[in-house]
Amino acid sequence: MNPSVDLEKLERDDLLNIVRDFLNSNGIALQFSGKRMIQQIQKKVRPRVTRVVRELCVGPEDQQARNLLIEGENLQAMVTLYKYRGQVDLIVTDPPYNTGQFFRYNDRWDEDPNDPDLGDIVSLEDGSRHTKWMKAMMPRLNMMKAMLKPNGVIAVCIDDNELFHLGMMMDEVFGEQNRIAIINWQKSYAPKNDSKHVSSATEYVLVYARDKEQAKTGLLSRDEAMNAKYKNPDQDPEGPWKTNGDPTVATPAAKDRYAIQSPFTGALHYPGARAWSNPKKKMKEWLEAWGSSYVERDLGDGRPKALVLKNAPVPRVPSDQNLDNNPVVEATEQLEDTVLAAARQAAEAIRDHEVWPMLYFSSNGQGRPAIKRYLKHVKQGKIPLTYWADEEYEDPEALGVQSWDHEESGHSQIGINELDTILGKGHQFQTVKPLKLMKKIIQLWCPPNGLVLDPYAGSGTTAHAVLELNYETGSDRRFILIEQGSPEQGDAYARSLTHERVRRAITGQRPSSNGSLEATALPLPGGFEFRQLLNRIDAAAVLSMKKDELVDVVITSHWESERRNSSNLIRLDAEGYRYLIGKNDMGEGYFLIWEEHGAVGQLDMETYAVIHEEARRAGLHPPFHVYARYEIFQSRSVRFYKIPDKILSHLGLNEHSDPFHEEEEGV
Repeated sequence: MNPSVDLEKLERDDLLNIVRDFLNSNGIALQFSGKRMIQQIQKKVRPRVTRVVRELCVGPEDQQARNLLIEGENLQAMVTLYKYRGQVDLIVTDPPYNTGQFFRYNDRWDEDPNDPDLGDIVSLEDGSRHTKWMKAMMPRLNMMKAMLKPNGVIAVCIDDNELFHLGMMMDEVFGEQNRIAIINWQKSYAPKNDSKHVSSATEYVLVYARDKEQAKTGLLSRDEAMNAKYKNPDQDPEGPWKTNGDPTVATPAAKDRYAIQSPFTGALHYPGARAWSNPKKKMKEWLEAWGSSYVERDLGDGRPKALVLKNAPVPRVPSDQNLDNNPVVEATEQLEDTVLAAARQAAEAIRDHEVWPMLYFSSNGQGRPAIKRYLKHVKQGKIPLTYWADEEYEDPEALGVQSWDHEESGHSQIGINELDTILGKGHQFQTVKPLKLMKKIIQLWCPPNGLVLDPYAGSGTTAHAVLELNYETGSDRRFILIEQGSPEQGDAYARSLTHERVRRAITGQRPSSNGSLEATALPLPGGFEFRQLLNRIDAAAVLSMKKDELVDVVITSHWESERRNSSNLIRLDAEGYRYLIGKNDMGEGYFLIWEEHGAVGQLDMETYAVIHEEARRAGLHPPFHVYARYEIFQSRSVRFYKIPDKILSHLGLNEHSDPFHEEEEGV
């Protein structure tokens, strides 16, 4: 269709919106068929009911409450996770690439994003495959942005099929000014002869912040090779130190370009084209720590007064010697001087039997001056740059376009091998990111007690990476995974792949040669709750639930705005309690008034008496959080939540509106 004809059909307000979008993007904007409609459609997504699948939950109950694996469509799941909006530290995800293998698109989403059908696989022959991919990604990127904290970061893995389209969408959603890095990681360490032109050995990770000014990039763990450069030859109580620390600074100040005399050789050492990096008073103190007295003396070399041994002969400085390029003047004629001999003897005694001063002389005293750089004063990590030129990383560097080879991030075959080891071969999943890559991203952009969300969980590498990092570093990160599961359509990834991989990571089970599962690997502490995304939620749906379903919704939906950092509620299924269903980390009880005939009851004096007794037996204290249909009895010890109103409110909606989508654009 002719674009000019389309424009003529648009209303005035629609045309103005298009022009405003173009101007706001500085004249550069990504346009594709259906974009304007998609931006409106995403606002129509409604929360759904989630149901805990008890037999698929893993780990102790307190660990289950920390982590989630949600089976369902990710856009609908993220809307359902309303209480986590603005609470996620890092989103790291690997969406399906447009390769004609795994990407599905439901055309009915253009009209109703709540349609539960998965859609059909988009083939490489589909001329609209790029448009469909962008129409699927744009609303999800907007929702991911809403899930992030103000200082949160998103890292999206991608290959070259949609790299440029994704980059422009990320620029539009997050802002070009919030781009942190374009990471080029080596997915293959051996070239393949599968191309007539250039063999692709790399893929990409686009990293953006919700607000780059607030976001932080962490450090990677120092490796053994980096620490091996630090020694302790003199048994210094301050610990290992670097044995070639430069005592000079690159920006010379004239007053700090003088000579110092070695107590070992009597030679004069200049700082070259640089300058000494420490004050002259401190340099004199360090030199005298070698057992001899030093004085200042004018050597007629055109430099400030030198620091030389008291009463010792000083080498003559040749007038034609370029002290910037040749900064040493040897003391060949004065070596037998008694003062120099005494200085050498004192310095050698300290070198051989005592802790060396901060300023020392390399090559067992025969070389140039150097300064100790203690490992404990160095940042305990390395910044993620292409080249590791400055091992101490004392000056922070900005991330830009960079490359990570497979030694830094692993490669695709390693990811597949890891999955083979855990699940056995035959899983048919060929787009597995290596653990090393995901761990590196998480370590850089999620704090030790942060929350990681993966809306395209796939094989569960993200959760596995979080569990391993928690075990290896003592961190306390949590995860939320979302993976589409539809066993009736042959897509059971959430249960058969994602769940099983994370479960075996926790239990340490691996398939043996005969196919049985044996606990042969190190179990990783942790657990997760498995939730299934069900139908759209409204008042009628809440009131028609069975008790177990309603308890699940109560536990999931409850969120105290005044305690945004509190942990999730822990469900209590102990026998002998009629109304008690859970507790929080403050020792407060949660109660659901459920009548024997199978309906939500009311809070009155009789039910309050039961609540009070159950709280006493469970060791819980007020306030008592009570969910019921009506409140007939009131008490200062009770916080009452009316069903269905409060549940709908906690989920961010009511019968007439959806507050999630009523906030101003661009938030």
